Amino acid sequence: MDFEWTKEECDLYDEVVAFCKESLQHDVAALDAPSEFSRDAWKQCADFGVLGWRVPTEQGGKGYSATLSALLMEAIGYGCEDNGLAFALGTQMWGVQTALLQFGSDAQVDKYLPGSIRGELIGAHAMNEESSGSDAFAIATTAVPDGDDFVISGEKTLVTFAPLADFAVVFAKTAPDAGQWGISAFLVDADTPGYKAGDADEMMGLRTVPYGRVVLHDCRVPAESLLGKPGAGASIFSFIQMWERSLVLAPHVGAMHRLLDQCLAFARERKRAGLAIGKHQAVSHRIANMKLRLETARLLLYQTARQQQEGSSDLMAPALTKIYLSESLVQSGLDAIAIHGGDGYLTAAGVERNLRDAIGATIYSGTTDVQRNIVASLLGL
Repeated sequence: MDFEWTKEECDLYDEVVAFCKESLQHDVAALDAPSEFSRDAWKQCADFGVLGWRVPTEQGGKGYSATLSALLMEAIGYGCEDNGLAFALGTQMWGVQTALLQFGSDAQVDKYLPGSIRGELIGAHAMNEESSGSDAFAIATTAVPDGDDFVISGEKTLVTFAPLADFAVVFAKTAPDAGQWGISAFLVDADTPGYKAGDADEMMGLRTVPYGRVVLHDCRVPAESLLGKPGAGASIFSFIQMWERSLVLAPHVGAMHRLLDQCLAFARERKRAGLAIGKHQAVSHRIANMKLRLETARLLLYQTARQQQEGSSDLMAPALTKIYLSESLVQSGLDAIAIHGGDGYLTAAGVERNLRDAIGATIYSGTTDVQRNIVASLLGL
């Protein structure tokens, strides 16, 4: 499969990297410690066009393909050290906007998508619950029909952007006895009575994007807020997850490239006993492995991106991509700390933050253990 990029695509990549280095050089460490999100950086990304990359031109976006959008998100991962910001952008593109574009009515798209593109509206994806975990469809939240409305009650956990979101895609049971076929999806505004977002949860990594709980208590929404058809929630969730698992980790590839360049520069400059540490096999082999993971991750990412772009329903590729990219950045993060030694363990160097941020990717959008279960099942085990 040919992944040769055109000159125009390469120029776009360079433009994105330059934008990140010029406009997104905020003090990530200062935001990481208190778990603060940079609204200014988000708006700058929107003004640059990031949040419209994969939106069709007739709906106000750039209309970029999935493969090109993934390439440009890789550029963000390389040029921007704020891994939380890069992840947050991906959740909007591949999660929230995908839901709107694929399943939203004309009225819903008109209400939410323009503001999302401009960075003025932030959406959340509210599926996970305390009691469901990896069994995503074992949710307890209900949406009871009442006249022309639905009354939603339940509690969602680990919701990206929960404390700041202007609206949420909420999954709830409309027919509890029908199992996963009784789940529906709703677009719920955060200012709806009965909708309450909790404070941001303290996390190990990705601290520059807020996570939290959403509590819905007798939250009344009109029938027009139903996303797709009644009972289609499980299918909607599965569709969104295929896109997220395939492409939300595209910035990881850029981050792996950034870490490799940092380690190369450090290994050439740092000396021990008069010899650059890169001349020591223990260091050079780690760097060689970082390069190997980077190149294989790229191949897997863009193969999966092209399959998604062509409408593939293959579950294997997204699962393999999710496993490999998440675990590769974790290992490269460990190697980067080992190469930098004591400096790498210090917060001031910024190296350890990449590792903390990377570990989250082995959990969100389906843990790597769940992805291995999917792969094993598809192999007939």
